[in-house]
Amino acid sequence: MINIEVSASRKYTVSIGEGLLNKVGEMILKLKKPGTVVIVTDDIVDSLYSAAVMNSLENNGYTVKKFVFPNGEQSKNLDTYTKILGFFADSQLTRTDFAVALGGGVVGDITGFAAATFLRGIDFVQVPTTLLAAVDSSVGGKTGVDLPEGKNLVGAFHQPIAVICDTNTLKTLPDDIFSAGIAEAIKSGAIRDEKLFQLIENGDTAQNITDIISGSVSIKRDIVEADEHEAGDRKLLNFGHTIGHAIEKLSNFEISHGHAVAVGMIIASRIAEKTGFAIEPCTDRIIEALQNNSLPTECKYNGHELATVALADKKRSGGNITLILPRQIGCCAQMTIPVSLLEETIALGMQ
Repeated sequence: MINIEVSASRKYTVSIGEGLLNKVGEMILKLKKPGTVVIVTDDIVDSLYSAAVMNSLENNGYTVKKFVFPNGEQSKNLDTYTKILGFFADSQLTRTDFAVALGGGVVGDITGFAAATFLRGIDFVQVPTTLLAAVDSSVGGKTGVDLPEGKNLVGAFHQPIAVICDTNTLKTLPDDIFSAGIAEAIKSGAIRDEKLFQLIENGDTAQNITDIISGSVSIKRDIVEADEHEAGDRKLLNFGHTIGHAIEKLSNFEISHGHAVAVGMIIASRIAEKTGFAIEPCTDRIIEALQNNSLPTECKYNGHELATVALADKKRSGGNITLILPRQIGCCAQMTIPVSLLEETIALGMQ
């Protein structure tokens, strides 16, 4: 088992290894006395892993309740969030109790937001079961839900008390869900660590999965510790995301987050090269890495459509919007432009 310590507004450990679902109860017992815990999960993950986690918690003295909602980004909304809060209240959770987010990024985001706001804040534990959640969304304390107007427009920063990643859960993932997580790992390497990028770019990921997860988490840990609330360098983690979120929204979330970010990284890289922002060519290498990992490389939307949706993005500040662009593989930086130039800037990345 690999343990990575995170020192943000709350200190916690990210544990990565095989067979950890059966140890969730004893691992949490070191942090929380027995009480009531609500497992929040989706209907797919529930059928696979809830029993193991519930048994582990109950065997360690916890009273366990469970809330299940339909799988998918469409559930990441205020209606589901409100239902989770109501379930917390009906379960009579107190501030000494906690929630467990068992699932992928949607489960982690919405559970964290509910925990951040119920009773003005209760503890929660992230137990990611997808690669995307393991390498990215379970760490760092970003929580929230979507609005019809855009992704993650409502939320809070709320760090978990622990992240427990059982790599055995990744073995049941469909290929497209697994590759979506690889896209986020490619992003991590592209922004901060060329060696991590090299570990992934040839497509030999299964045999290196623990190193890929720990490398990605370590990068995010370092960035979050320096800038927890995204006032500066944490924005680097948004490489591919401004355009990626627009692609997700335009597809009505039929294109997954990781696949949308993959295309967003290509467009951002082309922008970097055509504006002279990049000091080394990156686009061809990013495209090859994505293709070797069965990720999409083409965008079916035009610059006008992407810019219109992207203007609702959180990364807009007044009359400006910040794009994260690569200088070279392993180094990204911020480029802030007037929103009036966004459409023509995106157009540079479409060619």
